[in-house]
This record gives sequence, structure tokens and C-alpha cells, in this order.
Amino acid sequence: MIHEKYFEMADKQERLLARKNQKDAHFYNGIYDRYLYPVLTREHIPLTWQYDLDREANPYFMERLGVNAVMNSGAIYLNGKYYLVARIEGNDRKSFFGVAESDNGVDGFRFWEYPILLEDTCPEETNVYDMRLTQHEDGYIYGVFCSESKDKTVKDLSAAVAAAGIVRTKDLKHWERLDNLVTLHSPQQRNVVLHPEFVNGKYAFYTRPMDDFIETGSGGGVGFGLCDDITHGVVDEEKMTSLRKYHTITEAKNGAGAVPIKTDQGWIHIAHGVRNTAAGLRYVIYAFATALDDPSRVIAEPSGLLIGPRGGERVGDVSNVVFTNGAIVNEKGEVYLYYASSDTRLHVAVTDLDRLKDYVFHTPSDPGRSVECVAQRCRLIEKNLRLLAE
Repeated sequence: MIHEKYFEMADKQERLLARKNQKDAHFYNGIYDRYLYPVLTREHIPLTWQYDLDREANPYFMERLGVNAVMNSGAIYLNGKYYLVARIEGNDRKSFFGVAESDNGVDGFRFWEYPILLEDTCPEETNVYDMRLTQHEDGYIYGVFCSESKDKTVKDLSAAVAAAGIVRTKDLKHWERLDNLVTLHSPQQRNVVLHPEFVNGKYAFYTRPMDDFIETGSGGGVGFGLCDDITHGVVDEEKMTSLRKYHTITEAKNGAGAVPIKTDQGWIHIAHGVRNTAAGLRYVIYAFATALDDPSRVIAEPSGLLIGPRGGERVGDVSNVVFTNGAIVNEKGEVYLYYASSDTRLHVAVTDLDRLKDYVFHTPSDPGRSVECVAQRCRLIEKNLRLLAE
């Protein structure tokens, strides 16, 4: 017999899932629109994933397998629908993936009946998270994610080893697990993104070379490497693209985010940058562009952040953080940037290709020093005052 509490909670959840989202009328920057409500939270998780509905087995209707957070989500647009493969973190700290579907990309996201059960091909793997979805020209949809295992070379229980796991599918339902990516000159990898097209006949990856699980060490920024066979992917050489720089938003580390967006002017990348503060690491989202004929060569890098945590977004499990690993461009040229805040919930910001290109290719770059930044701002003020005086 189903516990009567289930029907009360199911009704409450249905009201949440049916709630219409709306643009934040108090926010404006001309680049994108923010939306008031998160598109996914722990409250969106199906009750059947968390509770034993059997009244006899669960007389108090206790949460048996709780969910702590829903965050960093890969994103893809298929047959007129918006799909997110979200990172779902259980109360046990283990993350897993679930597919949520929406008709309009800003609200109404509902999880499929079951989460994704990956093939158990890596017995040392403890945790998986942050899947990027690439619709590749070879006909497959690839998911590249972080595969984390215990670092057995040290006694520290928090020491881990990160690798780039790879799966592929054609329907988001049946997933084939491939070998983890091997980068010969980088001990660890996180935030790896597969480029959607072949480059010189090879599969191309944006990497984040790391010396250990937390610190990038000698890693200089976002890398780029090629491999012949994605089923047994090996990258021999990593060229650097968007670099870490002193006293910028990428000072501590940076990493690729969403799959690059192809435009007539270049590939637009939505990435994350990290700097250290007295309150801990601060994550923001930034953009840059690479050349169409050489996706490793940066041709534009607007100054500063594109999205930073604001208001309630700043509070959560890991506060003062925004992070993205998914974006969608639909047939109308609308761009949906999905980003998580403070490792807790998932939001959307919406723009279009024309505005995004304008931002990336016409926003001035960071000159690097305060005095030059002020001079840059003064030139803008001078121009505006002349216009106002006319």
C-alpha cells in the first residue's frame, strides 16, 4: 500500500514543476537575461528516487536515499526539446547523472523515470560528475565527464585522482562506456570538452592539465589536443589556448565549460575562471573565441567575467561559485547558458548569437594593469560625454 504522505508531496512537487519561469526584471546588462527561478533543484528529483513508497516498509515515510544538490549540467537540443544531463549529488556525496527534459528550456524540466546507470568498467572509480555533451559530426552524442578515484599513493583520505571519462549514445538512453582519455604529459584531467568537429581528421579535446586533484600546478590554462581513436583516446601533445593570468579571474585556475559554439567569426567558448580570496576560491564564468581554421588559437577574449554569482546564488554547499558545462543554441539562434550556483542548484541565462558575438568580439580585452584599465575606462567616458554634449 502506498503511503498517504506520497500523494501530498507529489502534489506539492507538481506545482513546482509546473511553475512558469520569468525574466529577472531587476537585472540588465544588455548581454543576456537572467531568470528568477532555478531550472533544476533537489526539489525537482522524483520522489521515487528518494523514498520507499511502501507504507509497511516505510511507516514514517522517511527519506531513504536523499539528494543533496542538483548542479553542473551538460545540455543538448534534440528534435525541438531541451535536454539536461545534470550532476545529482546524493546525501552520501556520490554524484550521478540524470536526464531532465523541457519544451522551452527555461522551465518545466522533468527528470526521466530512471537516472543513468553507467557501465561499471572502472572498478577503481568512486565518483562521476560534470558531463559535457557533444553532438559530434561522426553521428554520436558524446558525454565527457570527470571520473574520480582514490589516490592510493598517499595516506590522505581526501587525496583523489581525476581522469576524463567518455561515454557515447544516440538517444540519451543507451550509453556505451569508452576508455578514459589518456593525456601523456598531464597526470590528471578535469573539465575536458570534446570539440564537435574533426580537426585535421582527428578528435579534438579541450583539456585542463593538472599536477594533482586540486592544484593545477604547472598547468597554464585550457589545453587543446588531438587523438586518432576516441574509443581508446590518447593525447600526446597539449597546446595551450586560454591562459591563466596573474590578478585576473583565471589566476588560480580555469577550465573549459560548454561545448564551443560555432559562429561565422569563430568558435565561442564559455569557460570558468577561479581566483583565490580571503573567503576561499571564487568561481565565475567568462568567454573567449578561437579561430575557425585553428580552434586552439585564441582570437578574442573579452575583459572580465560574463556571469558571476549574485544574491542568493552566492550561498550554498560551496559558496561564491558559478559554473557551467552546458549551453544550447536552437534553430532561432537563441542561446541558453545553463549554470550552477554554489554547487547547489542550476540556473539559465538566455541571449542570442548576435548579442553573444557582439559581446565576445567587441568587448575590449583586459590590458592587465590598473592604470591602463582606468585609462581604458576614461576613453569610454570621454566618448560618451561627447555624445551627450552633441
